[in-house]
Amino acid sequence: MIVFDQVWVFFLLPLPLLVGWLLKAYATQRDALRAPIFRRLVEITGKRSRRNALVLRRNLLQKLGVVIGWLCLVMGGAAPQWLGEPIVQTQPARDLMFAVDLSGSMETKDFVFNDRFNPSKPIDRLAGVKTVIKEFVSQRDNDRVGLIVFGSAPYLQIPFTLDYVLFEQLLSEAQIRMAGPKTMLGDAIGLAVKHFSSSMTKKKVLILLTDGNDSGSLVPPLEAAKVALEEGITIHTIVVGDPAATGEQELDIGTLELISAITGGVFFRAESADELTRVYSALDKLEAVSVEVTTYRPKRSLFHWFLGVAFILQLVVQLRMAIKSMRRQRVMP
Repeated sequence: MIVFDQVWVFFLLPLPLLVGWLLKAYATQRDALRAPIFRRLVEITGKRSRRNALVLRRNLLQKLGVVIGWLCLVMGGAAPQWLGEPIVQTQPARDLMFAVDLSGSMETKDFVFNDRFNPSKPIDRLAGVKTVIKEFVSQRDNDRVGLIVFGSAPYLQIPFTLDYVLFEQLLSEAQIRMAGPKTMLGDAIGLAVKHFSSSMTKKKVLILLTDGNDSGSLVPPLEAAKVALEEGITIHTIVVGDPAATGEQELDIGTLELISAITGGVFFRAESADELTRVYSALDKLEAVSVEVTTYRPKRSLFHWFLGVAFILQLVVQLRMAIKSMRRQRVMP
């Protein structure tokens, strides 16, 4: 479909008629020869002499050339564009960041998938977390996902992306203690907040997975949660492991609950892989998939075609007139 971006140019269509009405016809002076029988010719023909007596008449080709050429010039000036078929693009509806604890306690083998693995062969906590995260992400077709791993310090493993294959690959490569043996919860939240600062999506969600307590972050976890709230980030905290553990593996459940409460998130406890699966099912309902669709129609400029037609048409008219003039001069004595 053709549309015109500068419709006001069409008001110039009657301009040639206005110019012809306001201005006199173009006239040129030529040498004349006095004839003694001129008065006799005037009496016979009944016509009187006047200025501009010789009026050149346009032929049909010239008239069509002027009219069509002017129409093409006006249409070209109106910025014609070809409007293509609508193109629908799906925009990310949410940025979803996973912060995974890689401290030494994550190697504890107390996770069992009753439906998939032999119950007599439990797997470590990190392996269970990886499996369930991959299943969860596989259902988030329209969300950008990112990954932060933390231990003695937090590290951005992958920024927000729609490349779920790359996400799963880098998640699989994460190893226990690769970020150090400690658990810096507050610093991990701080890194997530920093990375969310460049996000333009309306919904920002951080899922924090840990099996321990903070080991002395530079930014206390609760203070980091308050900053996250100011940035519009919702934090869901998930505790994996044994809540009755003591010592280095003791769980600071109170702090983790407050982190979620401050940001409007939900606290979950998963003591096994099956419970962790149910946690992600609950998260999937809390963070329902929504899609922002952007539709646009591509435009292709066409003004040069109209100008080209006007140019070629005038070229044909002038060439035709030149040929006709040359033939006339040949037959004249």
